[in-house]
Amino acid sequence: MLTVYAFSTPNSVKVPVTLEELGLPYDLRSVNIKAGDQKSPAYLALNPNAKVPLLIDGDFVLSESGAILIHLAEKTGQLLATDARARARSFEWLMVQISGTGPAFGQSGFWQKLASERSAPAIARYQSEADRLADVIDAHLGQNEWFAGNDYTIADIAHFGWFWRREFAGVGFDNRPNLARWYAAMEARPAVQRGVAATTALADVAT
Repeated sequence: MLTVYAFSTPNSVKVPVTLEELGLPYDLRSVNIKAGDQKSPAYLALNPNAKVPLLIDGDFVLSESGAILIHLAEKTGQLLATDARARARSFEWLMVQISGTGPAFGQSGFWQKLASERSAPAIARYQSEADRLADVIDAHLGQNEWFAGNDYTIADIAHFGWFWRREFAGVGFDNRPNLARWYAAMEARPAVQRGVAATTALADVAT
């Protein structure tokens, strides 16, 4: 049995969605980051970086959502293309999410909704970058069914989390029809629906 520590966050939802797509059983445990549970001694013993999600696969403990998705895909031989170039394309867009979309969306949301002091330059910078990346993705999806082309992969699952929470970053689908089409296709997948439901429920779990 795989154990996943997570909360109702854009990065966390990637793991239950992936596990649902793979049909792997897992035990999902809540780490309430709003209450600071990620900084408890017990959790820090598992992940000194104090972040979610976290995967325990037997005696293998792995943090960082991108690394977890790669591990699960390689473990099962699914959600990654076998063709070398298509596989590289999936990794390319996974890296865009990890290094670009995630940080830009997160910072945009932080400065607009969570910062104790409003900073117009910070808001403008990160909102602009979040919108720029959404436009780049919309253009890419205008030429491709999925992020890696014809193959549904972990690159799609990785991006889904942040577009699932797109309102936090102030990013919409207006004038981005390709992005809207892709997101609707993601939402329609039963495994995605189950993963989202499981992740959302974590916010109501007392830890």
